[in-house]
Amino acid sequence: MQKRITLFILFYLIPAFIFGAGHKDFNGTWEVVPQKSTIISFYRSLVIDFKVNDDDVMVIQKWGTRARDAFADTVRLPIDGRRTMLPLQHQVAPTNIFLGVRNLPGAQREMSASFNSDGTVLTIQERFPIGSSQGKSEINATHTYTLSVSEQLLTYKVTRASRKKDDGLSYTLKRAGSRYAYFMRLEDDWSIDGKLPQQAFLISMQGLANSNGPNMYFIYPEKWDFRYTPGLFDFLQNERCYSFKELRTPEQVLNTFHDQVKGYVVWDKAVRTSLIVAFTVAGLERAVIVSEELIPLVEKTGLKPVADFRGKFTGQSDFQIYSWAKEQYWDRCNKEYIVWLGGEHGNIMKPGVGDWGIHKKVFFNDLCANRSIPEEFQLTNQLLSEMKPFGFVFGWHSYKKDLEEEHVRLTSSYALRVEGLHSLPNMSFSSQVPATPGFVFKNNHNLIPGKTYKPKQKIYISCIQTDGIGLGAWNQPGRGEIPYAWEVSMNYSWLAPYMLEYFYSQATPNDYFIGCLGGPGYVYPKAVPPQHLPKMVDLAYDLMKRLDLNVFEIMDYSEGVMVEGNSDLTREVVDAFYNGMPDAIGFANGYVQSHTFTVRDKRPLISYDYYMAPEAPEEQVAADLEELTQFNKNRPYFLLMHVRQSSTIKRVKSILSRLGPEFEVVPLDIFLKMAGEQPTFQERYKE
Repeated sequence: MQKRITLFILFYLIPAFIFGAGHKDFNGTWEVVPQKSTIISFYRSLVIDFKVNDDDVMVIQKWGTRARDAFADTVRLPIDGRRTMLPLQHQVAPTNIFLGVRNLPGAQREMSASFNSDGTVLTIQERFPIGSSQGKSEINATHTYTLSVSEQLLTYKVTRASRKKDDGLSYTLKRAGSRYAYFMRLEDDWSIDGKLPQQAFLISMQGLANSNGPNMYFIYPEKWDFRYTPGLFDFLQNERCYSFKELRTPEQVLNTFHDQVKGYVVWDKAVRTSLIVAFTVAGLERAVIVSEELIPLVEKTGLKPVADFRGKFTGQSDFQIYSWAKEQYWDRCNKEYIVWLGGEHGNIMKPGVGDWGIHKKVFFNDLCANRSIPEEFQLTNQLLSEMKPFGFVFGWHSYKKDLEEEHVRLTSSYALRVEGLHSLPNMSFSSQVPATPGFVFKNNHNLIPGKTYKPKQKIYISCIQTDGIGLGAWNQPGRGEIPYAWEVSMNYSWLAPYMLEYFYSQATPNDYFIGCLGGPGYVYPKAVPPQHLPKMVDLAYDLMKRLDLNVFEIMDYSEGVMVEGNSDLTREVVDAFYNGMPDAIGFANGYVQSHTFTVRDKRPLISYDYYMAPEAPEEQVAADLEELTQFNKNRPYFLLMHVRQSSTIKRVKSILSRLGPEFEVVPLDIFLKMAGEQPTFQERYKE
C-alpha cells in the first residue's frame, strides 16, 4: 500500500518538477536585440510578453512602435500539446509581410504548444490557409522559443515547411529593461587649462553612475593608451546584447545619473594635486568632481558642496597635501585597493582609472617611491604598509617623481601587485559585466600530446609582445600572419572577464597567450618577502589554470633600472616558480636582454636575447639578429625576442622576412618544448 501511495504521489508531482520552475522563467516582457536578430523589415522592433500558468501559456507578440502600423498578436494555448483553433487576427503575418500571400477572411489557424522536459524550450506548431496569386495554399510553421536562464536571453526561431531548413528566421530577445547603458565619446584634451576639468567631472560621474550596475561606458580617443574601448563597445552590443544610448554633454550625464550623486567636491586648478585628493573624496562622499567654472552646473540640480579645495593647499608641497588627506580620509578607504594617479605631470593628467578608484572607495595619490624625496618616500611606505598583503596598486607612478622600477620594487616589497596604468579605462563598468555563461578560456596550444619535437640545426625565433594585449598591436595590421605570443592581464579573469572573452574569442590559431608578469599582476619576485613569495606564485598559477595558460613570464628590475640594472633571477626565485607551477611547460624572463637560463625536467627558463626597440630601423634589427647568431654558434640556437607593444606585426613580419633560410619562426610552446629537449644555452642564475 505504501508503495502505491508513493507511486501515486510521484505520478502527480512529476509534471510539477518538469514545469514548476523552468517554464515560468519565461514570464515577463522580452525585447528584441536587433544586432543579433534577423532584420525586421517595416516594423523594426519586436516585444514578446509571456504569461505562463500551470496549464496554459499566453504569448503576445508586439510588432512595431508606430501607432499607425504596430499591432499585437495574442494567442493562449494549453501546454499539453492539444490542438486549438484560433482566429487569424490580421491580414498578414509579420514574418512574411512582403511575400505575395494573404490571410483568408474568416479563416482560423490550428495551433498547439508544449514545453520540453526542463521547461526551457517552448514549441508552438501553427498551420493556417493562405491565398496566393495562384489560389489557396497553406503555411505550416514551427515557433521555437529557447530560454537561457543563466543569460536571461531568449532565442525565437520560426521555421516553415515551405522554406529551406537553413532559411528560418531567428531573433534574440533580452529581458525588458536589462542590459541598457549609456555611452559617451571623450575628447582628446587632458590639459588643466583645456578640457581636463570636464574630463575629471565625467570620469567621476562614471564612477558614481556605475555604483549599482554597468550603466556608463566611455569610448576613449584614438590615441589613448588602451586602444580597445571602441572594439569592446562593439563586443558589448554584438555579443553581450547591450543597448546603448549616447550622451553628448556633461549636463546630460549629470541629469541622467543625478540620483547617484550626493554632492560635489571642488578642486583648485592652481594646485594640480588637489584634483587627485578630490578623487578620494568623490568615492567616499559620492561626490562629483568640479572645478570652479562647473559649480553653476551642479548647483542648478540642487547639489551641495562636500569639500572645497580652492585656496586650501596654496603653497603646500605634495607631502603636506597628502599628509593632510591621509589624516582626513585614509581610515575610511579601502585597504585592498589603492590608486596611484601618476603618469603625465605638469599641465596634463589622464585619470582614466579614476572611475574604478571611486567605485572602490580608494585613496588616490601620486607619491614618490624614490628616496631622493625622503618625506614623500616615507609617507608612501606608511600607506603601503597598511595595505592588505596581496592587495592591488592600480594606476601608475608619476613620470616626474620616480621610475617604474622603483615603484614596482617598493610595492612588491609589501607583497602588493600592480595593475597599470593610470589611463586604464571603464573598469567600474567592465568589472560588472560577466563573461558569457559557459564561456571557457581556451588557448591555442600547438603541442600535440605524444608527439616528439626534435629541433634541427637551425636558429629558432619566437616572439613575445609585452605590455599587455590592450596596449599593443592586437587591433593593428598583421595579427594572425605569424606565430605570436601575447601577455595576458590575468586578473581580468575575475576583475573584468568579458574583456578577456573579447580577446580570446578574437584569437587566431597563431595567437598564443602567456601568463605574466612576475606574479598575479605586475610583481618583482626578488623584492617580495620570502615568506610571501610561495603564495604569490600560487595565486598566479591559479589564474593561469583558469585561463588555460602554460607558459609564464617573469620580469624583475628590483636591482637597478633596465639595461644597467640586474634582471637576472636568483636560484631561490626560480625554485619558487618551478615548484609552484608544476604544469608550466616553460618560463620567459626579462624585458630587454637578460641572462638567466635553466632547464628542469625538460622545462626551460629562457631569457630574452633581444629587445626589438620600436624606433629601430628594420634593417638594423635584422642585422642585430644575424649578429647574435655569430655569438651563439651552436645549433639549434633558441632566440627569444621581446617586441615592444608599439610595433605592429606587419613590421615584425617584414623584419623576419629579411633573415636567411636558417632562421625559423615558431610558436612559443613549440620553441620551449624543443629547447627543453635539446638545450644549447648554459645554465645561469644571478651571481
